[in-house]
Amino acid sequence: MLLGIAAIFSTIVFVVNITLTFTIIFLERKNPQSTYAWLLFLWMVPILGFLFYILFSQNLTKRKIFRYNTPENIQYHQLLRQQQRSLSRIIAIDPDSPIEKYRHSIEFHLNVSESLYTNNNEVQIFTDGYKKFDALFHAMEEAQSSIHVEYYIIKNDTLTAKLFDILTRKALEGVEVRLLFDAMGGRYLPRTVLEAFESAGGKIGIFFPSRFKMLNLRVNYRNHRKIVIIDGVTGFVGGFNIGNEYLGLEKKMGYWRDTHLKVVGSAAYELQHRFLLDWRASSNEELLIDDTKLNQYFPVIPQKSGAGIQIVSSGPDNINQQIKQGFLRMINTAEDYILIQSPYFVPDESILEALKIALLSGIDVRIMIPNKPDHIFIYWVTLAYVGELIEYGAKIFIYENGFLHAKTIVVDDSVCSVGSCNFDIRSFRLNFETNAFIYDRKVATKLKNIFVEDIKKCTYYNKELYRNRSRRVKIKESISRLFSPLL
Repeated sequence: MLLGIAAIFSTIVFVVNITLTFTIIFLERKNPQSTYAWLLFLWMVPILGFLFYILFSQNLTKRKIFRYNTPENIQYHQLLRQQQRSLSRIIAIDPDSPIEKYRHSIEFHLNVSESLYTNNNEVQIFTDGYKKFDALFHAMEEAQSSIHVEYYIIKNDTLTAKLFDILTRKALEGVEVRLLFDAMGGRYLPRTVLEAFESAGGKIGIFFPSRFKMLNLRVNYRNHRKIVIIDGVTGFVGGFNIGNEYLGLEKKMGYWRDTHLKVVGSAAYELQHRFLLDWRASSNEELLIDDTKLNQYFPVIPQKSGAGIQIVSSGPDNINQQIKQGFLRMINTAEDYILIQSPYFVPDESILEALKIALLSGIDVRIMIPNKPDHIFIYWVTLAYVGELIEYGAKIFIYENGFLHAKTIVVDDSVCSVGSCNFDIRSFRLNFETNAFIYDRKVATKLKNIFVEDIKKCTYYNKELYRNRSRRVKIKESISRLFSPLL
């Protein structure tokens, strides 16, 4: 009897696995790396593999998650067409224009991401949580018309209490205040805090909330963005979330070293567009934007000389991995050096090959990673990938002064990117991310100098150290790397 039941059960498992194998290979058209990893997991752990596949492998590329309303869509695409014509005209009239140097990168993001280029922006860089939040809270206190806040993680602690205090007071003053957070990242926020904020006139949106109390079927797809837009003119974008941890007050992680930007200028328009799209997908508010609202959310900003910026967003709803492709564009155009900071370094084959080609071409490639993990498997995978690049001549630095969470890349004192996107497959394919791509020597040089200063707090992870790592570490790296496309 028991043998018969076991045989039936084994047959069911086999049929389910065969069906999923067929689906993964022939119907879903996944990236080969992901396909191999899922097949391996599915056949090594059949039942658990099936459950994980249901939870973590939904295809969002065909779903219309984000939408403009009709007037916005017309206005935005008119701007895009005008800019595409304008770029060609500027270069035709003045071939020595600074835009010429970045023309193809700008056109790439225009065409693939519909990202407008603006060059009247002031940029301030923050690497310390206290300074970043002081600037953010001060800007919020000065708000006159609107505050739009979007974060992946909002903890339940004293820093969050200060945030809600400011937002609640501004809402009572009549400022339009909207707060959007990820369902997983904000799951510990007390209902009482949210209700008090809403009672004051504030509005709340939750990204991909669960329909079931204990189970979120879209848990693998997180809104990882960290952006704020104030009065349509001032924007913040980068790596800091909201919580005491990001002030370095958590003993486990220690000092929190991150990178965030304050941008004043027309690049705030692009952050505003991103927020409005995410808000419509996450709230019950029917946000209609008439001429009055357009002027409020997108006020006229004086044109002046400043940093050139494109705001680029990516996510699993789009077949193009726009931010990753922007990184590839930067790596492939490097002539002198490439500096990368990331808490997780799990590149796909395209990034890995591009970096190898750069190294073999004599480009100075330097990568900085943290000395401690907040996700243990990704830590071991990171060591495996940087170890591979060490063999090609990459210089690897392990940050020792707390936890490095910065997501930056700088190339040749000329172009750089800062945002929420890590150098890993999850950020490239599964998370909803936003980065600023900046074409400005002053900003790029500042970020380079910050990298150089950070090296003083690092261990140089050279070829000898990597080759002499223990057998146990080698085994952990090998096993973790097999499943890196799923992490």
